[in-house]
Amino acid sequence: MRKASLLFGLITCLSFSQNKQILYGFSEIPQALLQNPGGKISNDWYFGIPLLSHIHVNGGSSGISVYDLFAKDGVDFNVKLQNAVNKMKSTDFFTFNQQLEIFSAGFAMGPSYEKKEYLSFGLYQETDFIAYFPKDIAVLALEGNANNINRRFNLNHVNVNAEVISVFHVGYNKKVNSSFTYGVRGKIYSNIINLNSTNNKGVFVTIPGENNFYNHIFNLDLELRTSGLNSITEEDSDFSGKDLVKRTLLGGNLGLGFDIGFTYNLTKQWSLDASLLDVGFVRHSKDIKNYVVDGVYSFEGINPLFPETDTGQTAEDYWNEVGEDFEDLFELDSTATKYTTWRPVKLNASLNYSFGKKQSEDCNCLKEDNGYLNAVGMQLYAINRPKQPQLALTAYYYRRLFNNLRVKATYTIDSYSFNNVGLGISTHLGGFNFYVMADNFLQYKNIYDAQSVSLQLGFNYIFNKK
Repeated sequence: MRKASLLFGLITCLSFSQNKQILYGFSEIPQALLQNPGGKISNDWYFGIPLLSHIHVNGGSSGISVYDLFAKDGVDFNVKLQNAVNKMKSTDFFTFNQQLEIFSAGFAMGPSYEKKEYLSFGLYQETDFIAYFPKDIAVLALEGNANNINRRFNLNHVNVNAEVISVFHVGYNKKVNSSFTYGVRGKIYSNIINLNSTNNKGVFVTIPGENNFYNHIFNLDLELRTSGLNSITEEDSDFSGKDLVKRTLLGGNLGLGFDIGFTYNLTKQWSLDASLLDVGFVRHSKDIKNYVVDGVYSFEGINPLFPETDTGQTAEDYWNEVGEDFEDLFELDSTATKYTTWRPVKLNASLNYSFGKKQSEDCNCLKEDNGYLNAVGMQLYAINRPKQPQLALTAYYYRRLFNNLRVKATYTIDSYSFNNVGLGISTHLGGFNFYVMADNFLQYKNIYDAQSVSLQLGFNYIFNKK
């Protein structure tokens, strides 16, 4: 049973960060403004096709892959499980992220001959999950405590945060001059569900007992905080789709946040840009239920060690008594204390070089055009997480193949691999725009051995600047 629980934890904790390195800086796609509100803009106005303008899903694992556990290579499964636990560290993390844009739009403002200002707005829903690998708990589940007498198992390895949230946003972008553009975006968060347990402390240790073989000592300071979950999971719950819509439309636990960003042209061909996203918080005050275990507990079992058969006690009665005694050992407190959570702040920064003007077919000269055909650059990404920031470094190549087709290829080094190759394509058919992006192509020959997969796609209607 303990191996089954451990296996479930390993194969269900799929992870990849929220990095959107292909979309970042892809100025022909309106959703790139969500990655940098101060980015370049190449349209007069647009609107996203509702529920289809941006769909983003990713998953993976920073420590192991599904193939590591289930490959048909002749190695015993128990050996693979043991190797997986030994390989992973308490700093290995597991995340899942999903985004769905419900609606979005934007339009240029100002005098018709320049229109240096741009207003964008929308609503999207996001699911974000992160958990760190509980190394000591996994070792305890796999090996048991009989072989680990006097070993202190750290309970602060238990660290998890999950939320489902909707975000209303309004962004303002201004081109100050030919060199500098900046932007800001205000956000209202409406939290639908939150579950977090990130400040746990304590140890578990087994020592020789006085009244039994072993004495189990628990020094606990554990807390699980939830909002929006109790009304869904409680018995006889009448939670419905109408309640879900209400929470999505500012009826949940509310919070505020903002994004900022800029683009600066160092020369005609060199540019620098950066953004800081989701600087904000959510105040949880509705539908709260928290669970706290705090104290030092000691458990030696009950005496006698085996059932008293001469008194009519059966083995089932004995083990029921052991179980009840163990459950009564801990004092689980339930509270409705309000709490605040901070959004995971994200940083993007890139240095870019554009080159290659289009030549005229009639003469050996440069043709007037809307910019360079090629661009290369380096992008740094970081996201704040409970234990430590997650980082990624990306090199990219961008190419305008035709007037209506753009491609971007990326090579990313991150916490999951050193060979993450991605590709994004954006096409325009009249005013209709479609884009699709995917990561980690080198692993698609054996998807089960991939430690990360990611997909983005969307549909917009765009009226481009002439």
